[in-house]
Amino acid sequence: MPHSRTRKSKARRTPKAHPRGVLELTGAGYGFVQTSEGEFFIPASKTADAFDGDLVEVSHLPHGHEGGRAFAVSGGRPPARVVRVLARAHETVVGRYEVAEPFGVVVPEDPRIKHDIFTLRRDAPHVQDGDIVRVRMTVYPSRREPAQGVVEEVLGHSGDSGVDVELVIARHKLETRFPDAALEEVSDARVDAQGALVSGRYRDYSDRVVFTVDPDDAKDFDDALSLDCVILPGAALAGSTTTHASSDDAASACGAQESLAGEDPKRRRCSAEATEHNGFGRVFAGSLADGAKLVARGDALWRLGVHIADVSHYVPWGASVDLNARRRATSVYLVDRVLPMLPEKLSNDVCSLKPHEERRAVSVDLFLDAQGRVVDMDASPSVIRSRARLAYGWVQHALEAQREGEHDAALACIKEAAGPASEAVLERLVHLDEIAHKLHAARIARGGMDFESEEAKVRLDAQGRPVSVDVRVKTDATSLVEEAMIAANEAVARYLRDAKVSSIYRVHDAPSSTDLVDLKPILQEFGYDKRVSMTRFCSGDPFAIQEVLAAAQGRREEYLVSSLIVRAMRRAVYRDAYGPHFGLASEAYTHFTSPIRRYPDLMVHRMLKCALFGRSEETSAIEAAMNQIAQHSSEAERTAEAAARESQELKLYELLEQHVGEEADGIVSGVVSAGFFVRLADTTEGFVALRAAGEYWMLDAQRRTLTGSDSGGVIRLGMRVRVRIKDVRPLERRADFILVSAGRGIGLKLKR
Repeated sequence: MPHSRTRKSKARRTPKAHPRGVLELTGAGYGFVQTSEGEFFIPASKTADAFDGDLVEVSHLPHGHEGGRAFAVSGGRPPARVVRVLARAHETVVGRYEVAEPFGVVVPEDPRIKHDIFTLRRDAPHVQDGDIVRVRMTVYPSRREPAQGVVEEVLGHSGDSGVDVELVIARHKLETRFPDAALEEVSDARVDAQGALVSGRYRDYSDRVVFTVDPDDAKDFDDALSLDCVILPGAALAGSTTTHASSDDAASACGAQESLAGEDPKRRRCSAEATEHNGFGRVFAGSLADGAKLVARGDALWRLGVHIADVSHYVPWGASVDLNARRRATSVYLVDRVLPMLPEKLSNDVCSLKPHEERRAVSVDLFLDAQGRVVDMDASPSVIRSRARLAYGWVQHALEAQREGEHDAALACIKEAAGPASEAVLERLVHLDEIAHKLHAARIARGGMDFESEEAKVRLDAQGRPVSVDVRVKTDATSLVEEAMIAANEAVARYLRDAKVSSIYRVHDAPSSTDLVDLKPILQEFGYDKRVSMTRFCSGDPFAIQEVLAAAQGRREEYLVSSLIVRAMRRAVYRDAYGPHFGLASEAYTHFTSPIRRYPDLMVHRMLKCALFGRSEETSAIEAAMNQIAQHSSEAERTAEAAARESQELKLYELLEQHVGEEADGIVSGVVSAGFFVRLADTTEGFVALRAAGEYWMLDAQRRTLTGSDSGGVIRLGMRVRVRIKDVRPLERRADFILVSAGRGIGLKLKR
């Protein structure tokens, strides 16, 4: 019977659903939650009993509730409070053990976890005051009772060498040991180059001039390069020297499966017997200088070989070593060690492309014209033999010397590594450098981004103490390798896409216009609005973003502007369907070039073999797991990057601690109402408090400036300042500075 309209229904109302998402806390106590309704700012007083990483429900707070300082760090995001925790991210917590009879109190080392954890001394009487322990949570904190747990493991003692990095490993739950089954599976792994060639699936590229270029401290070498010329059919080469390609080389030259230039996408096939008449049948045997002339006049093409370790041969789908690698998803490069994705028998030995030793590889040949356009490609498993293991520094010095006409000096840079092959290797390095510049220019011309970055690498002594910092920047040597790898990744992605073979792709979505709009006032502060259309920039026009990066080049704020734009970008992720890569201006992109250290690359190798040789009995299972693997790999990549960054910062601040009381130059990298952050040349940051500055400073949160109420002086991003290092806290990765001098017009009463 229907209810009267005047009578209230007794039916229970459905409770309003609250937005939910993962809480990301900062060391300052506040945090953010990304939900289906957008991202919310959580003030420090409104996190309730949630830990960083917990899945939480949040409820809106009225604007203005968070206060002036909090509003400055919220980035304009709406405020909210944590209503309840839906799922806990931390089963264990790492911290410093403090004796407080009858309890042992564990103070979390992670500054984002604000709750001390109580344990009973009688449960772990062997644990000493000051020990660093892992405690398993038994009761999470609430309004009624504190957090409680049981000591599970003693990691070391506070202050011990290396315990700080152990904390990073424990905090991010990184795996440090391989299961016995995985080690047993790879114990007898061997190259067996002859067996590879007899199988009929591998081509013999051992006569090519192949070499690796890596950082000088690299332990595994999973990518190598080669370069030569192939003669186009019908080219008249009076007086020139050519050689007929071997059946393998010929098949490589003419067997490209697609046209990357786009004019003729239909597939072409040829046989080794028909190489002189179909495709590029002759490999030029003269000097590359003469070969370059042939390429310039259109009689030949460059053949750029990118040779990648054939890891999939040694890691069968579903084996213990595969399952462990799938779970790790990536190697983790910490300041004092590498946590490899694969056991060292593979990563540092059988799969590593060591010089002068035969190795199984998967090779991609890119055929380029005089303008550096990739007009064809071919892929195949191969057997190679690297002629030299080069380091970036040596290659850079060699290229610089060669440009100055000092050929002997250039040879001397690589002589020790390349030996008898030095001339051949140097010749290829010079032309690879030219090709890299053309590949880079083509990428920029189609809208690709070119971000400048600085990477701090701390050098340690035998006891794990920091002794110096190398700030690595992009050079011609690093670009030479990077551009070749980008081109190979793109070629493989297009090949798999057009072959309609399932795979994992690297996808980078276009940035949100809202995030770019937030940068507009800052760019106006730098005066870039006079050179670049802010309307185009805020709409996400890649060429306008390029113009901003170009405007910053060579200026003191160059790296700051680049990092601000990077932060405004969305993260690149792995997906099981191809999509555009905004940063590279690529319609399809993948990761193919590092299967020793990235699981998605290993998956791409498997699917490339599927495309080349047909489906196997594991293909269906691989396809079914593709989506989950892509998602997990994206998450594992973020964890690995965070752990690597934290471990470097620990040692950076430990080194900075040795210079307390000294002065240093830096630039303003951030502002809040209480003061500003200063970035030093070694990439460390410290905070300058304005409490004792003698006047009130007004924050413009949009333009990121501080203006003095009496002096009218302005502190802005990118300003050069000189500071004195006051206090450093390595475990917190924080420092406090005192301002010594600043730009003109800054009326600070400086504290000496």
